[in-house]
Amino acid sequence: MPGDLLTGLWTSNTAPQWHAADWERLFSQARRARLLGRVAWLLQTRGWTDCAPPEARVHLHNALRAVARQRQAAHWEVDCVRRAIGHLPTPVVLLKGAAYVLADLPPAKSRRFGDIDILVAAPALGAVEAALAAHGWAAMPLDPYDDRYYRQWSHELPPLRHEERGTMLDVHHCITQPGSRFAVDAQRLLADARPLQGQPGLMVLSPADMVLHAAAHLMQEGDLSRGLRDLLDMHDLLTCFGAQPDFWPALVDRAATLGLCEPLLDVLTQAQCKLGLVVPQPAWQQLQQQSARPLRHRLTAAMLAVALRPNHPDADCRSTRLVRAWFYLRAHRIRMPLHRTLPHLLHKAWLRLRHRPPGLT
Repeated sequence: MPGDLLTGLWTSNTAPQWHAADWERLFSQARRARLLGRVAWLLQTRGWTDCAPPEARVHLHNALRAVARQRQAAHWEVDCVRRAIGHLPTPVVLLKGAAYVLADLPPAKSRRFGDIDILVAAPALGAVEAALAAHGWAAMPLDPYDDRYYRQWSHELPPLRHEERGTMLDVHHCITQPGSRFAVDAQRLLADARPLQGQPGLMVLSPADMVLHAAAHLMQEGDLSRGLRDLLDMHDLLTCFGAQPDFWPALVDRAATLGLCEPLLDVLTQAQCKLGLVVPQPAWQQLQQQSARPLRHRLTAAMLAVALRPNHPDADCRSTRLVRAWFYLRAHRIRMPLHRTLPHLLHKAWLRLRHRPPGLT
């Protein structure tokens, strides 16, 4: 789209030659997508920072400083979590942003994130929640329906907030919901998790599982307005891990084992088209053979390309919003069976109507 300056930046081979208004539009799009730090890192590593106007360079510098501060804060927060639950008989596996930072993976160099995510064994959830509560983490206030949703149907506890620091912690017992079409056996993930070097008591998912978690999360995420960030994370992981000669065959085999070939194929298609990812042909052919619905894949690819546009008035349109609404409904249908999806969506719609400010129609 003409107004979309963000998407094409990652595959551009030439420095941007923009007016001040274009830089302002880029920053606005990047902030909405939570990608300003990544934009700053990209421009710096390619030597393009001087192309920006002086006032824009200040914002780029501040974005990189904010990423560096958050990396330091993440180390502290993860250490607090370890001291709280490290004695319990369960693996403690870092997920997503915290895993990238502590394992020093490429996405951590420019990525900002809002909370710490961990994975523990389901039988230990009660003990984990109690130990975290003793160290200041308490569940966010929820209505009875939402609390029951998390505890009976979700793959994680209700979000926890530290009473002093205000930091957020998400405690998962799996990476997908138990009733999901992409339901994953969490024991397989825990069995293949790797110790985190220099961080005794902490682990991260295996390289293949880390990529598959990113793919499953993106395709089950109801709000794709910030999906480009997750796609860039996955691109970074694949570029890093793909340097190992046995990674791609292992990834496809693992996707088949965990039942995640469909989301992996969908996300790899977007990473190829939007970010120029190179997937080895044998792995690509094997993955396509695992997908029994090529027509569905082509339709999803076309719609996903639209849904991943920047969530910004300059790059948005009615068709984008309609496609995102379709993915919102689709994500709920993936996560839950139909008999649970419909009541859940009706409940959420009722809450939105109930809490709508007076005077709005």
